[in-house]
Amino acid sequence: MHSLHPLFFPASVAIIGASSDPERIGGRPLRFLVEAGFAGAMYPINRSGAAEIQGLPAFASLADVPGTVDHAIVAVPVPGVEAALQDCARKGVKVVQVFTAGFAEADAAGAELQARLVRICREAGMRMVGPNALGLLNPVAKFYATFSTALNGLRPKPGVIGMATQSGAFGSAAYGMATLRGIGLSRVIATGNEADVDVAECIDYLVDDADTRVICAALEACKDGARLRAALRKAASAGKPVVIMKIGRTEVGAAAAATHTGSLAGNDAIYDAVFAECGAHRAASIEEMLDIAHLCAVTNQLPQNERIGIMTGSGGIGILMADDASDLGMALPPLTTASAEALRGLLPFAVPANPYDTTAQVTSVQDGVARVLDAMLLPGSPFGTLFAYLAHVGLSPSRFASTERRMIELRAAHPDQPLVLVMLSEQGVTERLEAAGVVVFADPSRAVRAVAGAARMARLRREMRSDAAPGNGTQPLPPAATEAEAKALLGAAGIPVLPEQTCTSAESAVRAADGMGYPVVAKIVSADIPHKTEVGGVLVNLPDAGAVSAAYDTLMSRAAERAPQARIDGVLIAPMVRGGVETIIGIHMDPVFGPMVMFGLGGTAVELFKDVAFASAPLTPVQAMSLVDAVRSSALLKGWRGGPAYDTQALAVALSRLSEFAVRHAGQLAGIDINPFVVNPQGAVCLDALISTRQAPVNPSPREHA
Repeated sequence: MHSLHPLFFPASVAIIGASSDPERIGGRPLRFLVEAGFAGAMYPINRSGAAEIQGLPAFASLADVPGTVDHAIVAVPVPGVEAALQDCARKGVKVVQVFTAGFAEADAAGAELQARLVRICREAGMRMVGPNALGLLNPVAKFYATFSTALNGLRPKPGVIGMATQSGAFGSAAYGMATLRGIGLSRVIATGNEADVDVAECIDYLVDDADTRVICAALEACKDGARLRAALRKAASAGKPVVIMKIGRTEVGAAAAATHTGSLAGNDAIYDAVFAECGAHRAASIEEMLDIAHLCAVTNQLPQNERIGIMTGSGGIGILMADDASDLGMALPPLTTASAEALRGLLPFAVPANPYDTTAQVTSVQDGVARVLDAMLLPGSPFGTLFAYLAHVGLSPSRFASTERRMIELRAAHPDQPLVLVMLSEQGVTERLEAAGVVVFADPSRAVRAVAGAARMARLRREMRSDAAPGNGTQPLPPAATEAEAKALLGAAGIPVLPEQTCTSAESAVRAADGMGYPVVAKIVSADIPHKTEVGGVLVNLPDAGAVSAAYDTLMSRAAERAPQARIDGVLIAPMVRGGVETIIGIHMDPVFGPMVMFGLGGTAVELFKDVAFASAPLTPVQAMSLVDAVRSSALLKGWRGGPAYDTQALAVALSRLSEFAVRHAGQLAGIDINPFVVNPQGAVCLDALISTRQAPVNPSPREHA
């Protein structure tokens, strides 16, 4: 049995800090449990010595409770929480929820107290949700262990969608919205500060939970990247869709998340990459999350592809849906020849295209809507999902009855192709259709977005990497504080570098340049000057020996004047590279997810548009090519508007080798930047590089270059 099972299915629950006032934090969970008809034993605990609380026998301490207690809710002020957990440990409580706030999210003293709570739980083998948690719900067992005021006005009904969120307010908003839409829920939990139980472990539990078919999750931050990766992969392997949100996406939001939960929000692009690699779809809003989850719950499947068919009685709505689909990367393939011929015979006045506009004349044909959809789904149909816009006919149940019956029959006849009806409909109509697996949306754009999200999730799962999460390689990494040292290490790892030379005199610089051929570049070499252009430490396009000799003296003079404390190793002489496309490749050592490979095009694409992509290391060359394709501006590498095609295979190989280098040295590495990495029509080469280690950290931001 999963260690979190007693959270949702306790035989007994104690409320420590229970209140006779049903509106207080200690009173609400007891009231909700009683009102819902929870069948387990309920033990109000309050040291006041009251004989009963809210009609139930009360106890002055947990030790006074006869028999065992599976689940305890702690709703006492901060000074009493530690003692309450010690009481729970002595009683043998299996799981505890701490509603009390004022711990790691507040200050250093709160963080220290929170750590003591964790030690108590670890020593007792007891699991803890919180502190600063809002509670959890199990509608199936009528177990409403929360103080959320959302339950004052609604009761979530049982269903197949499980929900795990870090933020209690986010969670109550989400399940409140779901309940008002009639969406049923299996389990809901808000994890708060996540001192012990986190969202990742809740996802893992929901994968094992027989009542849950679809999982919604929301994170503010993640402390255990390996556990989150494993949980998402487990869900994908089990065929349970995960629709996830990461809040704290912007710099302002990330700062708020750190204040709110005592956690540090990670790089948002890293979360995007990890979610996609593990087959989860990241939603942009609660509405989108619920739409996709509801679609998956009703159809009990993901679309087989990202191609859709649209039948509409309105040209305008069909165009709107087609626009939305195109924006979301969905394709609208033409009708098959068989479908087109069948439709011409059925509606000679309508053009057999996709979207297929039946016009209002379809109503003059007996069983017209169903026959059109049947024709569009003839064998060989390319559609992963079929939409039908039916306006508001669902508001007249008696007139819609025959069409409703035929829609249900169509769904049964084509189980691999979800049918989505876009229409206004009476609640009973919607419920009957959705009970049969036919999804109903009122808003056409939301319908398309939901299908697009579900179809993308299916594609991500088909493409999901089978390799495990990266290890923490401990192979020794020699110091690489200068550009020359970094390039030597990278060159040994198989990344192409130029035949460069560090020189300690003007004469040796000239000899090096003579051997390379002109023109050349000269750069100051110093571990203390990571941004060389800031001190005028780069001179380019040097045409001859005289220019090289003068450049050496100039660079040494500038370094002495502008960075007098810097240790100078000499001047690097390198061939001058012209042409090609400048890219940036690198390694971000994420504190949660480990080594992540970064790719982007150089210049303004990176600085202005943040057009970069990340992937978990290591990467094969094929996986690296997918990373390149994820960057919008990478089209410039592929013969954009008649321009030359560049050697993206050489780029992919370099990314793969860089990723392997990062994994080998992950235990010591702080970051790598290769900027620029120039891709030519044939081959590619590193022009500037920076490697920083944890022992000797150097600012790992991209460096300016010649």
